[in-house]
Amino acid sequence: MPEPENRPSFPKRAVITGGMPYGNKNLHFGHIGGVFVPADFFARFLRDRIGPENVLFVSGTDCYGSPIMEGYRKKVENEGYEGTIVDYVRANHDAQKAALDAYGISLDLFAGSGLEPVRDVHARVSDEVIRRLYERGYLKRRSTRQFYDVEAGQFLNGRQVQGRCPVRGCKSEKAYADECDLGHQFDPEELIAPVSQLTGTTPELRPVDNWYFDLPAFRADLERLMDEWDADPQVRAIVTKTVRESLVDPVIYVQNKFREAYDAVADQLPAHTLSEAEGGQQSFSLTFAGWEERDEAREVLEAGGVRFRTGKCLLPFRITGNIEWGVAAPELEGMDGLTVWCWPESLWAPISFTQTALQTAPAGRYSSTDWHDWWCADDARVYQFIGQDNIYFYCVAQPALWEALDWGLFQDTPVANYHILFMNKKASSSGKIAPPMAAELLEHYTAEQLRAHWLSLGLDQKAVSFNPKAFDTSVSHKDKATGEDVLVRDDPRVVDPALKESAFLTNIFNRLARSCFYGAANVCDGHLPAAAPSAEAVDAAREATLAFERRAYEFDAHGALAVAEDFARAANKRWDEASKAAKGDDAAYEAALADAFCALRTTALLMHPAVPAGCEKICEHMGFSPDEFFSWEHAFDGPTELAAARGETPEQHIIVALPPRFDFFEKHPSQVKR
Repeated sequence: MPEPENRPSFPKRAVITGGMPYGNKNLHFGHIGGVFVPADFFARFLRDRIGPENVLFVSGTDCYGSPIMEGYRKKVENEGYEGTIVDYVRANHDAQKAALDAYGISLDLFAGSGLEPVRDVHARVSDEVIRRLYERGYLKRRSTRQFYDVEAGQFLNGRQVQGRCPVRGCKSEKAYADECDLGHQFDPEELIAPVSQLTGTTPELRPVDNWYFDLPAFRADLERLMDEWDADPQVRAIVTKTVRESLVDPVIYVQNKFREAYDAVADQLPAHTLSEAEGGQQSFSLTFAGWEERDEAREVLEAGGVRFRTGKCLLPFRITGNIEWGVAAPELEGMDGLTVWCWPESLWAPISFTQTALQTAPAGRYSSTDWHDWWCADDARVYQFIGQDNIYFYCVAQPALWEALDWGLFQDTPVANYHILFMNKKASSSGKIAPPMAAELLEHYTAEQLRAHWLSLGLDQKAVSFNPKAFDTSVSHKDKATGEDVLVRDDPRVVDPALKESAFLTNIFNRLARSCFYGAANVCDGHLPAAAPSAEAVDAAREATLAFERRAYEFDAHGALAVAEDFARAANKRWDEASKAAKGDDAAYEAALADAFCALRTTALLMHPAVPAGCEKICEHMGFSPDEFFSWEHAFDGPTELAAARGETPEQHIIVALPPRFDFFEKHPSQVKR
């Protein structure tokens, strides 16, 4: 049968990365469900689609920076921890890796930027990047003011000071020295109501020198990239919308009540355009040609008693910092003792991970051991799975850095997911609503139940709430006998939203598999059906495979799983009807089994990236190796064709006997009625 037209094209090689978790904590459900499971789904799909030797899935613990320093300091002071900061990070890294393994996240390398075997590689890459940026004239030495706690007698790292975000329209109360928890960037002097987290006092601002990347110089390049991404079906609209918010002229917003104070100093300001407040707006705006003019204006306005807020725009991107726990920055112009700010080095950390993975892999594991073939070749792609609050770093700063380096690095394809909420509210490990840890969830659900549920949430479209019944402490009703509140988690009448997709696995999919194997044992003497599947069954399998491929290509896991589920339900219905009609007629029953086996192989192929363990059990019992069974080179072949490729007739291909009442997709023990 000829190949259908308009199938999506895939690269020869692909790198998949998952956003790096900080080394000061374990993983909660948002890390796993919002980033790593979607990344793993695509990595597994690509291994099946283009070959495992052509796919590299890497990530790691973000070991350096002020969040880790602050977490370590608190553990020492509050808990009497006696280990080193490296011990602290390694323990958190090991816990993160254990959680990822428990959910079947198939990383080729999950390392740590400050831990062996990556540490020295990452230090070398960081040194090369910074020297290259300097040589090409894109690093600027700037003297900026940094928070200093007079009472503690020390400079504060980024997480040791907290206030309100100064960016207009942002309501974050969790803003640190130069960024808020929503990813907005600003200068330290802009932070509203700063408070030292060491002493609770208001810190001073004292000058320090650091290196900054000239990000504003790449505005035109970023605008061209956004035009390309707007036309790219693999890049989500939230990405270009968020990036374009920063591709604007620098603006200062002044409340109308400070108009007289502004008028008194207006002639001292750099050239600007004033836009009056309209339609009941409470502020008028001042637009400047560049960020330097805007910063000069800020000083004049502050001196004149004018209160204001700044808008988003491109600002110089800090490359170095003054904290001890970081990658050492090279000495330039006599400035030594600096470390690399954790955000820039986390952007090129996946390159360090790639180099390490290729260097340490067994011979022949990958189709190339040259990292350039994965990051710079025309026939390769890099897919970076991130949360929406990291778009500025991966989709603004990183493309500009890649352009500035001129190393032939192509811009990665960002896959930005919206947040997973918890009980309809945003949860974070440092916020008021603590999310359940990933390991905790496995006390109530299987990993495959949760994988299927998270992939079906549709995080590519909007923020969606995760409402596991086992953790729902809201009140369901009052007990009529006692008058006491009955919580949702204890109410047997309430259906668990987290098990919606599990019903398909444990019922429809599981039933189709068992029907095939038990049926073959009864009428086929334990081998594949000799009858050929019907044209209807073959066409349905082909159409589902093509539809799934398109949705997987677009990172639409929700849509891809819907295709697989609809297909399996229809196949299960066809089997029910045909097997009942064939009662007492072994030939007709075997023909129905041929259709069912065809559907089972396709369903297992499509569902493999989502629920790999159960699908691999189906592969094992069908008597094939994973390489042949899950390869998309044979995507349109049923079991009979797969056996023929081995030189076997259906009668010669023996399937593995299934024990009685076997489940390919088991329920969690807590869900089984006793």
